[in-house]
Amino acid sequence: MFNDTSSLLSHLATRRSGKARDMVAPGPDAATLRAIIALALRTPDHGKLAPWRIVTVAGDQRDAFARLLKQAWVDENPGAAGMDLSALDQFAHQAPSLLVLLSTPVADSKIPLWEQQMSAGAVGMNLLHAAHAHGFVGSWLTGWAAYSPAVVRAFGAREGERIVGYFFLGTAGGDLSERPRPEYDDVVSPWDI
Repeated sequence: MFNDTSSLLSHLATRRSGKARDMVAPGPDAATLRAIIALALRTPDHGKLAPWRIVTVAGDQRDAFARLLKQAWVDENPGAAGMDLSALDQFAHQAPSLLVLLSTPVADSKIPLWEQQMSAGAVGMNLLHAAHAHGFVGSWLTGWAAYSPAVVRAFGAREGERIVGYFFLGTAGGDLSERPRPEYDDVVSPWDI
């Protein structure tokens, strides 16, 4: 993908998250989506446990996803029946492609849980980089829908597993503006012994 070091550095310097609600078609086709996921799986994984799983949500499954979100919201929020739940419809239908990343730690492993969860997070970052390398924009979202027990179960999570995030992929619907980034000296310091 990168012909030289400067291309890789440019890629790293220009990756931006886009707003999922602003993404438009086209999104990655099936072969490109498979390539994006394959790249994402090239992540640090102490113990070679693959303590993560990715679920693809096809376009024709978005209505079912919206129904799941609305039902879970009503079940978890007494008095929510009859409320305007259009925001959940919007969440379910935004962007051309949707992946759900789950952390699936191996409970009886000598590898600490935290390391396994960090590995799942690294898969998420790799999904965003791989999408960008293929010319798409990505957005990693969590929020209520990532923490709802009913939604988590609907994606096949077992005890101790959780949704790391929803990864929306598509084409930017406009210019991506740079957001403020931390100042180097605010977050990096020498060890003071």
